[in-house]
Amino acid sequence: MSYIQDKVVIITGASSGSGEATAKKLELVLAARREDRLKKLHQEIKNNGGRAIYKVTDVTSHEQMEELAAFALKEYGKIDVMVNNAGLMPLSPLYEKKSKEWDTMVDVNIKGVLLRTD
Repeated sequence: MSYIQDKVVIITGASSGSGEATAKKLELVLAARREDRLKKLHQEIKNNGGRAIYKVTDVTSHEQMEELAAFALKEYGKIDVMVNNAGLMPLSPLYEKKSKEWDTMVDVNIKGVLLRTD
């Protein structure tokens, strides 16, 4: 991974799944809603000689996304890559009409990308 050496990477959805797996390979800023999982991943990366910091972030909040970018810039002085990995999917039959869960999915999966840091 020498092509990404010395690059600052922000990854959302870093507390589980492919975000977590990717995080273990990079030097980065971890962001997710679940602080307990972020702390665990952060410690695991550090224990394996990696370099990472983390910030609890809700990708549906423009303010929190701006704070995330400011945090990364303060700590590393730059942002080279942004991986918008945060996502969710409600699991329920359509006839249950759980529109609130679908609104949340749209907010995270679509608006979360829109609110990325610039």
